[in-house]
Amino acid sequence: MAGSDDVLLARHGETDDNAAGRFQGRRDPPLNETGRAQARDLAVAVAGAGLVALYASPLARARETAEIISAAIGLQPVYDERFMEADVGDWAGLLYEEVVAGSPGAFEAWRAADPSFRFPGGESVGEQAERVAAAIADVRAAGRLPALIVCHGGTIRAAFGLGVPGDAIANGSVHRLHGALP
Repeated sequence: MAGSDDVLLARHGETDDNAAGRFQGRRDPPLNETGRAQARDLAVAVAGAGLVALYASPLARARETAEIISAAIGLQPVYDERFMEADVGDWAGLLYEEVVAGSPGAFEAWRAADPSFRFPGGESVGEQAERVAAAIADVRAAGRLPALIVCHGGTIRAAFGLGVPGDAIANGSVHRLHGALP
C-alpha cells in the first residue's frame, strides 16, 4: 500500500527501440509484446496501492502502459507533456553504441546526469529536471495522493535528483518518491 503522500513513478513497458538499445527521446514507438506484458504486470503490482490519481506522459509507450493500468484499476489517466522523455535531439533513433563511438565524452556526460549536458539539438538534463520537478509539484498540490505517474527512464532519473543510474530503471518498474523532491 502506498502512503498518503506518495507519488509512484512507473517506467513504460518495453518498445522495439528499447530492446535494440536505441535512443528514443520524443520518438513515438508503441509497446512491443514484452512491453504489453510488463504493463499488465505493472497494473497488478499497483492494484493494491490505494491510488487515487493516474498521470502519464502523452508519448505512445507511456500512454499505452497507462491505458492498460487504467483498465485494471479504474482511474482515467491525466496526460501531461512535462512527464515526457528528454528531447534527445540529434541522438533520437541512434543506437547507444553509435553515440558512444561518435561522441564518447558526451555519452558519458549524459550517463553521469550532468545537469549542464545538452543533447545535440535537444534539451539539457537540467531543463528536463526542472520541468519534471514542476509537474510533480503540481501533482502534489492537487492533493490527490497517492498518485501514479507513468513516464520514462529519464523522467524518473530527473525526479530523483538525477542520482539514479539509467540502467537501474527497468521497463515496467515502479519507484516510490516519498515526501518532498530532493
